[in-house]
Amino acid sequence: MTLRGKSLRLPAGLAIIATLAACTTSHVIVGRVRAPISADQVKIYLRPPAPYEEVALLESSSRGSFAVSAQARTDKVVDRLKKEAASLGANGIVLREIADQSEGSVGSEFASATVSGRTTNAVGTGISATLFSKGGSAIAIYVLAEDVSSR
Repeated sequence: MTLRGKSLRLPAGLAIIATLAACTTSHVIVGRVRAPISADQVKIYLRPPAPYEEVALLESSSRGSFAVSAQARTDKVVDRLKKEAASLGANGIVLREIADQSEGSVGSEFASATVSGRTTNAVGTGISATLFSKGGSAIAIYVLAEDVSSR
């Protein structure tokens, strides 16, 4: 990255976080995109109201967030889905799925061996933990004005 001829470098940790955060939400356009709106205006549906138009298929993850609890990770996924829908001008999302995703595991081991004459003793132990994030998918929709005004 350059700024007026000067090279700027991000520390490795910040570059990794920026990369992870950048790839947490994606979309496939299937309908008409409109002007962006505020994510606060996007409503969540389990079934689409009539009449509506499909705008895009959305996928998101809590990856890269600092959410610790399962509920906080779910909230992060829904928030990211709403923001992505809002950026496409959709005023609603129809939730399709929210589930745990394995991100890998972290492990640690320890071993010790002793030799005494002709006798060899060894002992070892290890621990491993799976890292999870939440992932979700939704359909971004645009609920037509006639339906919104009748509610």
